[in-house]
Parts: sequence; structure tokens; C-alpha cells
Amino acid sequence: MSLLPQEFIRRKRDRQTLDEKDIAAFVAGITDETITEGQIAAFAMAVFFNGLSRDETVALTLAMRDSGDVLAWPDIDRPVSDKHSTGGVGDNVSLMLAPILAACGVAVPMISGRGLGHTGGTLDKMESIPGYSVMPDNALFRRTVDEVGCAIIGQTGRLAPADKRFYGIRDVTATVESVPLITGSILSKKLAAGLGSLVLDVKCGNGAFMDDPKKAETLARSLVDVANAAGLSTSALITAMDQPLASAAGNAVEVRNAVDFLTGAHRDARLLDVTLALAAEMLLRSGRAASHGEAADLARDALDSGAATEKFQAMVTALGGPADFVEAMDRHLPKAAIVRDIAAPQAGTVLGIDTRGVGLAVVTLGGGRRRAADAVDHAVGLDELVGLGTVLQEGDAIARVHARTEDEAAEAEAAVIAAYRIGEGEAAINDAVMMRIAD
Repeated sequence: MSLLPQEFIRRKRDRQTLDEKDIAAFVAGITDETITEGQIAAFAMAVFFNGLSRDETVALTLAMRDSGDVLAWPDIDRPVSDKHSTGGVGDNVSLMLAPILAACGVAVPMISGRGLGHTGGTLDKMESIPGYSVMPDNALFRRTVDEVGCAIIGQTGRLAPADKRFYGIRDVTATVESVPLITGSILSKKLAAGLGSLVLDVKCGNGAFMDDPKKAETLARSLVDVANAAGLSTSALITAMDQPLASAAGNAVEVRNAVDFLTGAHRDARLLDVTLALAAEMLLRSGRAASHGEAADLARDALDSGAATEKFQAMVTALGGPADFVEAMDRHLPKAAIVRDIAAPQAGTVLGIDTRGVGLAVVTLGGGRRRAADAVDHAVGLDELVGLGTVLQEGDAIARVHARTEDEAAEAEAAVIAAYRIGEGEAAINDAVMMRIAD
């Protein structure tokens, strides 16, 4: 008997357990559009209120994985691994992490997304590089991963298409926050990428999707449990997002920050901690290192020796970017018409940062999106952002704004000043890496 969508929805509404075959049939209906938007929305709301068991979430994840292409890497003789971040402000880790892992002998087919809301998107950052193709054909993608060791690209329409439709409906029906649906959405795409292992960076703080440590841990444990039950070796780090991770937030400004990080010209301390922790976790999880100490040494050596910088440049060149990008990035990256410091309104210590507010200031400048269809100005943003605990005199710079117009610069300046709480006392600063969760 074929699936009756309304009965399937009713069972979850009434807190009954869903059958694996019925879940697969419902997802197939999402893909071929025999299931209506109203039925998808009703199911999402039933799950939002009643949840899914681990086995139900695994079945949903695998069905969405199988709704489109599932990649395989039979010709690559190295471990294949990736990481996923739940998103934040100044989170350009992927730009350094992929080449570090490639330099350590791990293949990284990194399928990334665009920014929406206050969080930045890796694809938007990479598109700051002239000529770089974030949507190469399959042959170029595979060749780059094979020859260079890493490629940062976007999701094709044939990778987990059921999730794409499902997420679009969740986004407009107030059901995005459901942990099992978040889990299925993230992992279906990663499983479709043909990975051998995965490491998750679950952000926690006022600039993150999960602002509460308990909620972040719940999501991280769901992701790890479901991924491992689905056959993908996975662990997670919960990292702090109570201040911008890098001292830059935007697109071209974060690319510049990433290149300076790779070359050693400048490395933000907390960004270094998170990047090396994720790199070590990926090396350990992929089997490239036998111990955490060995993994940490491999990652640091790849960074300090310049091998990771070489991999980054090779990836940029392979995917259409300038062959001299690293050495001449200031000539290639777009520049804003107005660049000026934002002055601290008073003396004191930075006691708090509304990280989401900083991200929204970038959106105001045109560096992010209010709607998915919006264009992005890659040149605008903020850099030289000071962190929690910084001691300031009145008039000291707390950031530098890159803007198209004086009005937009003034608006962003006001937003950044409002986001910084400066006063007397000591700032409470979380460790950059707050917790590790493994199977």
C-alpha cells in the first residue's frame, strides 16, 4: 500500500514511532513533489513539538542523503574528511583548515554554504577571490581534490535535494530550531559527500545559533550519535562564539585575515586555538594520526612550514583564481571606498560584545543577506575588531569599518559601538574550545 501522507503526519502528531520505510517514502515524496508544501510544514511542526527518536532521525537522514547523488572517492588513496560549523561571526576557519589537512595527507572535499542572517558564509568569502569558481563541474572538483588535496565549493542541486526543499519550508514555518531536523539537514549533505569521517564545530554564545551551552551540547550529541549510527565516524567540538572568532568580519576582509593567518603575518589567538583543535580532531578521527599529541604536531607543522599556504594557493589556482593570489592578495581583493577607524566612546575594559550585533553591522554594510536572493558586496566589512578583555582609552580604535558610502559607514559605526560594552572590571572569557563530544 502506498504511503498516505496525512496518516504519516497524524502518527507523529500523536507521538507514535514512524516506520523506516514510511520515512523513506515521505522523503521520496518531498523530492518528487508528490508531497505538498502544506504536508511538509505539518510534518515539520509535528516533529518540532514531539521530536524524533535516534533511529527515526537516522532513517530521515539516510533518506535525504539518498534523494540525490551520493559521491564516492574510489581513486583517492588518502582518508577523506570534512568539518561542518553551525556558523558564527568572523568564522573563517574553513579557509585555513582545508589546506592544513591537505598538507597532512587528508583529502578534504569541503562543500560549503552562503551566509544568511548575521552569520557569514564560506562561499561568499571565496567569491571575493577573482576568478575562483565555487560551482565547478564534477570533473574539476574531483581533479582538484585528487591533485591538490582540498576544494572548497558549493552544494550542487543534485546533492540531498530533499533537504533543500524541506529546509526552505522549515525556514518560513518557524520549525528551523528542531534538533532532529537540524541534525538530518546537516548530516544528509555530509553523508552524500562520501566522507570517511567528519568533525563538527558547534558554536555556542551570543553570536551563535545555539546561545545556551546545554542546547549546544544537545545538538552536538544528536549530530554525533546520528552520524555514527549512520556509519560516518564523527566527533564534535563545542566552541565559543561570545565574540567574533577572527578580528575580521565580512568577505574580502576575512580572506585577507585567513591568508595572513596561513603565512604567519598575523594570527588571532582564539582563531588559532579553534583551527588547530579542529585540525587535530580531524587528523585523529580520519586515522591520519594515532594520538592527539601527534595530530596537534602534524597540524602545527603543516601551518608553520608553509605547506598549508602552498595548498591554499594551489586550490585557488586550480579553481580559477590568480596564480599569485597569496603574494599579491591586496592587488586582487576588492576594496571599499571608505576605510576608517571606529573609536571607543569611553575608557575601560571590553566586558561584553553583542556578537550578533557585529554580524548584523556587516549585513547593514551590504556584506551579508537579508534574503537568500540578495547580492553581497565582497569589499565591505569590519576588521581590527578588539576582543573581550581589551583595555582601551577613550578614542582608541575598537574596529575599522570598510564601507561603500559615508551613510553606511556611520550606520555600521553606531551598530558596532552599541555592540561593545566597555566598563570597569574584568571580562568573563570562555575558553575558545569548550567541550569535546565523541562516540
